[in-house]
Amino acid sequence: MNLPVIRYILCQVMKIEGAFMLLPCIVSLIYGDHEGFCFIAVAAFLLLAGFLGTIKKPANFTIYLKEGCVATALSWILMSVFGALPFWLTGSIPSLTDSLFETVSGFTTTGASILGDVESLPKSILFWRSFTHWLGGMGVLVFLLAVIPMSGGSNINLMRAESPGPSVSKLVPKIKTTARVLYMIYLALTVIEIILLLLGGMSLFDSMTLSFGTAGTGGFGVKNDSFASYTPYVQWVASIFMMLFGMNFNFYYFLLLRQFSKAFSMEEIRNYILIIIASVTVIFINIIHMYENAFSALTHAFFQVTSIMTTTGFASTDFDTWPTTSKYILVILMMVGACAGSTGGGIKVSRITVLIKTIRREFSSYIHPKIVRKISMDKRPVEQDVIRSINVYLITILSVLIASVFLVSFDGFDLTTTFTAVCANLNNIGPGLGGVGPTCNYSGFSFFSKYILMFDMLAGRLELFPILIIFHPRLYMKK
Repeated sequence: MNLPVIRYILCQVMKIEGAFMLLPCIVSLIYGDHEGFCFIAVAAFLLLAGFLGTIKKPANFTIYLKEGCVATALSWILMSVFGALPFWLTGSIPSLTDSLFETVSGFTTTGASILGDVESLPKSILFWRSFTHWLGGMGVLVFLLAVIPMSGGSNINLMRAESPGPSVSKLVPKIKTTARVLYMIYLALTVIEIILLLLGGMSLFDSMTLSFGTAGTGGFGVKNDSFASYTPYVQWVASIFMMLFGMNFNFYYFLLLRQFSKAFSMEEIRNYILIIIASVTVIFINIIHMYENAFSALTHAFFQVTSIMTTTGFASTDFDTWPTTSKYILVILMMVGACAGSTGGGIKVSRITVLIKTIRREFSSYIHPKIVRKISMDKRPVEQDVIRSINVYLITILSVLIASVFLVSFDGFDLTTTFTAVCANLNNIGPGLGGVGPTCNYSGFSFFSKYILMFDMLAGRLELFPILIIFHPRLYMKK
């Protein structure tokens, strides 16, 4: 284990978080809410500790996948602990556990909240709460790779450990350039959404905070009713951008290079759009009688499908009152999730596609035993190692789901509430059904259950193994 490089990465993350924590200080000055002092104190500590920890650079910058996973998991835990301090120190969230829950939910872009009245919070707190989504959406280590000079060709292991999807590859030969390309696309889409929301009559503060939540597919709003009180124009803009941020960012890179055939031939993108269209159509037909006109029903159907499938978690209506068919579709979309290489969570469309093709191949082998069939994606064969890793991932996430539901069930909530709470946190969605529906929150859960759900958030965001590996006893054994 290369401990010096892990220490160096953790201290760099502290510096990045400290620098970004100065942004809510500016918001505090603008709105005069007097909460900026707590942000300054925490930021100063992070910057000082990070600076002292990075004075001495490691002699060996080699990062194997093991180091990448450990550094990633510890970075997210450390970032969440320090990110929670402003909530607690300002008294906005008096409980340290609840402050940590809100922050882990923010950085992992889950959007599950223990707050019942977000509108009463100071502007600087609301800004930081939403900004954690934006920073966590693309990943703090991807940002680190984009801006911090780090030598060594093994830095791809950091990106693989943090980025969602069954496989991660470079867009360009240099990993640093790849990270920069991803963040430039991410930033550009965020700015475009802010401008469109401003054109819809929304204030600059609301436009920025809601765009942060949309970009990171997080779901923290600045109103108690999430998106219900906004105009249909705003809801459609948010819906479209939730869908865009749920796409594989390779798609946008190909568009920038004007490789349109390669972009639109991506099988995952086609399946993603088809799932959205099919889900919106069925739900629209199922709920049209519940709204005053067809346009309103279509708006809510499209908004909730994109919100749930991209694991954003915003709500334009109380979908817990929808018919069983519509709620069933939403639960399925919770599990499916967005595309690999996006800011969304869930199992990912690419894994579901490979899984379906694997099942079809098995059926075919029974009918035609002597025919050898290969599974392909985008006209390229899928390696057996990738198929194996997908199968292992599905078994692992099912095991974590079962164990978490069992542990949370001791709180005594009904099965719908317990099951969808775990699903919503493990897939980084936020709202579920029943007691954790769009009009409810997670404040009623015990401290024990909240820590289980926080673990699920981190495990879901980091694709299970980076967070699970730090509990493996052999990791700490000397050779």
